[in-house]
Amino acid sequence: MADELPGFDQDDLSAAIERLPAEDLDALPFGAIRLNADGDVLVFSGSEKRLSGYGDRPALGRHFFTQIAPCMDKSSFHNRIERALAAGNADIEFGWIGDFGSAERALRVRVVPASGGGCWIFLKRETA
Repeated sequence: MADELPGFDQDDLSAAIERLPAEDLDALPFGAIRLNADGDVLVFSGSEKRLSGYGDRPALGRHFFTQIAPCMDKSSFHNRIERALAAGNADIEFGWIGDFGSAERALRVRVVPASGGGCWIFLKRETA
């Protein structure tokens, strides 16, 4: 494992994440999901599976907004990401309420472009 894992608020988060071996990606204290330009899941970290309550259900190759998280297929989430990426905004962050394990859980969502296209969605669960 790397000496120090990247932090959610790190400036170069996508580059730091893309350098990590899979076992370190799975050890992050927040979830990491990589989507291609069509919204299909390329990476669904073990930490996201564990922290969100998604568990061991299949994720890779599935469309994130229709097959995994249809509750996030809303203008306040999905369309916000599409608009930001189309406008060239490199890094957006917003709050969201709702998770696989708890409809009332508060999340911090950070979306950054991925190298080679698509984007990373990072999800940090707020603690009381």
